[in-house]
Amino acid sequence: MFPIRIGLFLSFLLLLLGACSDNSGGISKATEHSGMVFIEAAEKSTILGTNDSSAVSSVKPEMNVSFTYNYFLSRSEVTKAEYADIMGNETVLSTDSANLPQTDVTYYDAILFANAKSQKEGFDTAYSYSTMTLDTEGNCINLEGLVFDPTKESYRLPTEAEWVFAASDGWNTSSAWTNDNSNDVAHSVCTQDKNTLGLCDMAGNVMEWMNDWLGNFLDTSVTNYVGASDGGALGERVVKGGSFRNTASNINWISRGDIYTVTASTKADYVGFRLAFGNIPEPHWVNSNGITTSLVSILINSGRLKSILGTFNAKMAFVNYETGNLAYIDFSNSTLAVTEIVDTHPVFHPDISPDGKRVAFCTKVEGVSGTSEVYVRDLNATGTNLVKLNVASAAIPRWRVVGGDTVIVYVTDAGNNKEDAEWKQKSTWQVPFAGGKFGTPVKLFDGSYHGGISEDGNLAVTGARLLRANINGKDTVWYNGEQACNASISKDSTKRTLFLDFGSETGKAFVGKDYATHERLLFADSTGKLIQSIAAPINYTFDHSEWSNVKNVAVASVTNSNGAHSKLYIINTKDSSLINVAEGNELWHPSLWVGVSNFNLNTELNLDSVGVYMTEESVVGESHILRYKMELLWEFYDSVEVAIVGSSRPYAGVNPSKLSVGFAVNFSHVPNDIFISEYFVENYFLPLFPKLKTIVVSLDLDMWYKVNGEDWNNYYARAPGFTYDHNHEFWKDGVPKSMLQHTREAWGASEDIRSYLCDSLGYVVPATLGWGTSVELSRDSIIEDENIRLNEALLALETIISKAQNFNVNVVGIIFPQSPLYAETGAFGRYGLRRSRALTLIEQISTLESKYSNFHLMDENKMGYHDYTDDMAYNWDHLAYKGAAQLTTRLDSLLTTLE
Repeated sequence: MFPIRIGLFLSFLLLLLGACSDNSGGISKATEHSGMVFIEAAEKSTILGTNDSSAVSSVKPEMNVSFTYNYFLSRSEVTKAEYADIMGNETVLSTDSANLPQTDVTYYDAILFANAKSQKEGFDTAYSYSTMTLDTEGNCINLEGLVFDPTKESYRLPTEAEWVFAASDGWNTSSAWTNDNSNDVAHSVCTQDKNTLGLCDMAGNVMEWMNDWLGNFLDTSVTNYVGASDGGALGERVVKGGSFRNTASNINWISRGDIYTVTASTKADYVGFRLAFGNIPEPHWVNSNGITTSLVSILINSGRLKSILGTFNAKMAFVNYETGNLAYIDFSNSTLAVTEIVDTHPVFHPDISPDGKRVAFCTKVEGVSGTSEVYVRDLNATGTNLVKLNVASAAIPRWRVVGGDTVIVYVTDAGNNKEDAEWKQKSTWQVPFAGGKFGTPVKLFDGSYHGGISEDGNLAVTGARLLRANINGKDTVWYNGEQACNASISKDSTKRTLFLDFGSETGKAFVGKDYATHERLLFADSTGKLIQSIAAPINYTFDHSEWSNVKNVAVASVTNSNGAHSKLYIINTKDSSLINVAEGNELWHPSLWVGVSNFNLNTELNLDSVGVYMTEESVVGESHILRYKMELLWEFYDSVEVAIVGSSRPYAGVNPSKLSVGFAVNFSHVPNDIFISEYFVENYFLPLFPKLKTIVVSLDLDMWYKVNGEDWNNYYARAPGFTYDHNHEFWKDGVPKSMLQHTREAWGASEDIRSYLCDSLGYVVPATLGWGTSVELSRDSIIEDENIRLNEALLALETIISKAQNFNVNVVGIIFPQSPLYAETGAFGRYGLRRSRALTLIEQISTLESKYSNFHLMDENKMGYHDYTDDMAYNWDHLAYKGAAQLTTRLDSLLTTLE
């Protein structure tokens, strides 16, 4: 999937934040900003990415970026003292810690700091938002309605292009704070050499937040590049540079991420930031379709939407008139993004199918006569399975379900309906649509009733000059014959018609005061009598009004004083409230689809908790993976014979479909530790899996430094589904029949991620990049309380084994192979552990084989002296497809010998 276009917002909203900025990009070196270096980039360029075929996809291909502006960049990473001064932190800092880089901050924390610094110094702010969400430690983990305006002259995070341009001038990792010389801690800023431009710590000390979304590069040249349009399905952000955790040989200015997925709510003790200052004239974003200056900002989150619609399962389709593309938002996704479907067809009046999987559209707008075509396509990123209705002319398609059959109502011409004789030459038709194909059209009426047909089929309306109705086969004119347009009939039994007018006398009399054209959304009952009106937002007027497929919810675009359709709104007709969903330059013809559950809800279950294994507040890094693994759990709990659990190593290293001994599912996820594996074995696998024969668990000895409960509390405890399972004793008395459906429909559902994680029963196929020519040491090999932590982890493993024995279930513990180069270091693996201590620990684990007949150890690492070749590896500690095939074959051979 290639979700695209989130970014630019209205100048009206921006003006609320302060004075207008100079958008010329003419920032002067004479302007002084304390602690910043003036970067003369205008008329110069830099290269992002690489053409190295062995590199990860996110850094390919090379992309040339040129600048038409200069900017300032902080000499150093923002220090703890600077952060405390701006953000009002009263924590007393020692002299040493005051000059350390500020870390453990999210992307949101960093941009809030930038805003606060701008305000303190009397500048406008580059970031606006509606609401803020903080975690228990005070870090910001969400800014609803966040929009970045690069044209503001203010403090902000640097773009990736700005950072690379400045960092590459005198790049030198040998004089940076890295894992080679840092003792695994951050150091005071500017205590190593500066680069040619006088910037400190660009290559090391801590990684740094960029302003950009993480998206793919293009093999082209871009001027004033400000990143991707959005962060894809996961909402990924860019971080640059190395840190005290990385070895110098593995640090470069090409890399764009960390070990795991980086989102705006991620924080780490090795990630900080520095600021840029200055406006970016004529900014350009890049998406899968190319370079664009037309961005759409989503100003609502899924939680807010659920409070209105009662579900996350909703989609909005609309037309980005500036690009000419059909666009949509899937609100069930964990990260909201605008997806545009690019092709050569004109697109108007999209309407989403009753099942939410397809969209119909036409090639002519309401009020304009002439030949039009109707198409249907899948509502996905590429708009697959495009099919055309083969008739002379068709416009304004509307889906209906008649007697269980799905049909599309359309008109032959959607032009002006004022002249009666001319209008009756047009007609309204209905055509079945099934199996991706159109059936045979059937004529319904003379006259083009493109406003839709009521649920019972007894009322049809149209409004392209006059508000006409067909009641039980008889034509009539409503609204006293005054001008009206944008008519839409409700898709429920109320038969209400909403429409817009031109400040008519009839409307004014009903409202009780004068109003301007399209300033009121009007509602008529099944007889044409006015029953309600809703005012447009101040300084705006309505256009393109439509009912959704659920009761009391409509949508519309609004136009500003310049006539631009700059916002999309959801309208709650029950209380007349308006909810701003998105903003852009020209957003037309919204269609809102709300999914209705196809099962009978168990009203005894708390629908805000059951199956909700991820929330907007709980998703951190790659914690979303477990949400989809829980779908696998509830789908196959009564069938699983082999359950695989652990970290990302088995996640990429064991292919369950290649095991011949029984039905297997890979439940491995990231983040994970041995204590989380124990939790799942004890509470889900053993009591709920009636056919379970074997549990395969990863023995990540170099990660046994972790404290029991730390990962669980940081990544999963805030998701209510786990607490709800616990409070119901993990459903030991019976799993609710609707559990899988609840889990699938809970927040965060994405068909693309689900397909990626679930179609292969939880196994992912990483690229083959090899073990590398050097290794990453992400932690010191010596840890505090080493024996205590290792013994706790060893006890957790023994608990898994002993409890599995009570259920006559085997346990296979696998030590996964890591780079052979670790054998040349003092560390067991990527996350440390002294090699001498690792040998002792493996011996302790081996004794469990004689103690428990159901336990079997597979040491595939052999202290680095293994037979997994370079073409079998993804990176320092993960296998690629070929390596996973070898390990899975060996596992299968072992399992066939077990009782």
